[in-house]
Amino acid sequence: MSQHIVVVDDNRDIRDLVARYLSHHDYRVTAVESGAALRKLMEKAAPDLIVLDIMMPGEDGLSVCRQLRTTSSTPVVFLTAMAEDTDRIIGLELGADDYLVKPFNPRELLARIRAVLRRGGNGAPAPAGSIQVGKVVRFGPWELDMGRQELTGTDGVGIPLSTAEFRLLKVFIENPMIVMSREKLLDLTIGRNADPFDRSIDNQVSRLRKKVETDPKNPVLIRTHWGGGYSLSSEVESV
Repeated sequence: MSQHIVVVDDNRDIRDLVARYLSHHDYRVTAVESGAALRKLMEKAAPDLIVLDIMMPGEDGLSVCRQLRTTSSTPVVFLTAMAEDTDRIIGLELGADDYLVKPFNPRELLARIRAVLRRGGNGAPAPAGSIQVGKVVRFGPWELDMGRQELTGTDGVGIPLSTAEFRLLKVFIENPMIVMSREKLLDLTIGRNADPFDRSIDNQVSRLRKKVETDPKNPVLIRTHWGGGYSLSSEVESV
C-alpha cells in the first residue's frame, strides 16, 4: 500500500496543488485545512508523514506540532514563509523533521518528503556497516531499541524520542567517538546541505542532550568540539 501523507494548509489552492502533485507520484494524500481536522483524521489512522503550514489562522502550525509531539512521532515537514526564521527554528526544536520556504517548487517538496521517509526507515535500506533495525544497543547508562525507537535508562523508565531526535541519536550511535561537523550531521539526518546560518543541528543536539545528559549544560555523552562539530563520547555495544 502506498504511503499516506496528510497536507495541512488553510490555503485551499496550495493544499490542492500539493495533494495532486504527491498523488501523481504514487502517494496516498489527504488534504485538510486545520489542526483540528488533522487530529480528527489521526483518531482513525496514523499517516506516514505530515506536511504542515506554519501560518494558519487560529491555531498555527507550531501549536499543532507541539500538541502532536505529545502523542505521536509522525514525521513533519513544515511549510514556512521567507521571513519566518524564528518560527523555522522553533519548529525544528519542537520536533519537525524538515522545512521548506514558500514559495516552493513541488519537486523540492517531493525530494524533502522522500528524504525524511527514507531516513525514518520507510523504504531505504540501511547503509553498509550501520546498526541493524530492531537491534538493541547500549551507550553510557542508556539502552536504545532501534526498531521501536525506544530509549531506556538504568531505572527501566522509557524516554520518548521524536523522529528527529531518534534520527540524530542513530547517527551518533553509528559513528561513536567520531567528530562530525554540523554539515555532515545535517546531511546524514535530513539529507541536504546547510546554509551558513542554519543552526538546526545545534537546536536538535540541545534537545537530545536534555533527554540523555544528567546535566545538559555540562554534557559528557554528546560533546561539542569547537570549530569541529559534535561527537558521541561513549562506546556502543550490542545488548
